[in-house]
Amino acid sequence: MVDHDVKDTSLAAAGVLRIEWAEKEMPVLALIRERFAKEQPLKGIRIGACLHVTSETASLMRTLKAGGAQLALCASNPLSTQDDVAAALVQEYAVPTFAIKGEDRDTYYGHIQSVIDSRPQITMDDGADVVGLLHSERRDAAAGVIGGTEETTTGVIRLKSMEKDGVLLYPIIAVNEAMTKHMFDNRYGTGQSTLDGIVRATNRLIAGKVVVVVGYGWCGRGFAMRAKGHGADVVVLEVDPLRALEAIMDGFRVMTMAEAAPIGDIFVTATGDIHVIRGEHFAVMKDGAIVANTGHFNVEIDIPALEAMSVANRRIREYVDEYTLSDGRNIYLLGEGRLINLAAAEGHPSSVMDMSFANQALAAEFMVKNADKLQKRVYDVPAEMDAEIARLKLASLGSSIDVLTPEQVEYLASWNMGT
Repeated sequence: MVDHDVKDTSLAAAGVLRIEWAEKEMPVLALIRERFAKEQPLKGIRIGACLHVTSETASLMRTLKAGGAQLALCASNPLSTQDDVAAALVQEYAVPTFAIKGEDRDTYYGHIQSVIDSRPQITMDDGADVVGLLHSERRDAAAGVIGGTEETTTGVIRLKSMEKDGVLLYPIIAVNEAMTKHMFDNRYGTGQSTLDGIVRATNRLIAGKVVVVVGYGWCGRGFAMRAKGHGADVVVLEVDPLRALEAIMDGFRVMTMAEAAPIGDIFVTATGDIHVIRGEHFAVMKDGAIVANTGHFNVEIDIPALEAMSVANRRIREYVDEYTLSDGRNIYLLGEGRLINLAAAEGHPSSVMDMSFANQALAAEFMVKNADKLQKRVYDVPAEMDAEIARLKLASLGSSIDVLTPEQVEYLASWNMGT
């Protein structure tokens, strides 16, 4: 059996069924896997991946392995692992996997170290944790890396900061910036799965609640749309005037956190920034307010401040921690402040992950072919790759689009054809 640290390999049979179910809506990745198996574009390439260990990720691992890659996988969040999928990856698909749902901080980083110990030539990150270690305490393993990919907004922010400071050691493709990733994964995937996580964790009715969405990027847009569809009174918080204006035009109220804190029933952070809900906001929240996060890291909610303000706390449901303040009010934190769609639910539907992971697979192939030409910077996914994934997805959905006529092509490229 391959090297691993998972909860229980006897869960593998259930994991295989979960993977099989997910793959029924992942036709684009299936087509790429078929081609990879024939062409072997990743033959002998060591890929170290730090991703959410879900059924959809398993499909990506199967695709990379079909292309000839040697893999090592760990979780990109302590609460996002599906233990049966991790077992199946080890037992059935021979993918070295280091991931246990609910692992503590030391185990989490130990698992990342195990992936780095495999001496990857390509890193595949969801939050830039592998990149971070390779640029700090594991620079010994960085020399052999030819490039990497990054799938989250949070991770891309980190990496662009590293590029700006001139410390990035190898090129990175920002998969998150692909239109076929963020317009669908971030918006429709996060929108549905965040609502799913909140409902599973709380079993509370969304209709009639004041739902405060902190951040109106693609993830915030998606969740606001779904919450509104369930009958919520949605309030949006933003620091960007254009996004705030867009939220108003989309039919939402826009206000500051100071204004929203006393009226909100459910708060969801989706900013990628630190401490957007703080002590002064907890101090004026309603009794029974629910606070959750759908950003990558659990820093968006100032949990230490909430703990310091509390006179008691207890776990009242599996993913619900009750914090009692000195005046008797209770505030409920979901999923320990970690991304709620994976902590309490199953993450994004496989149909949208089909496109996100198609980007990952093709980006890995692109990196192998072009690493010697790329500089130590963050690159967008090539436009032609993005368009090809969209074309394949459309075809899989049974939809067709028109083609420009020669006259239309000429008109669009001309300045002298008149009106």
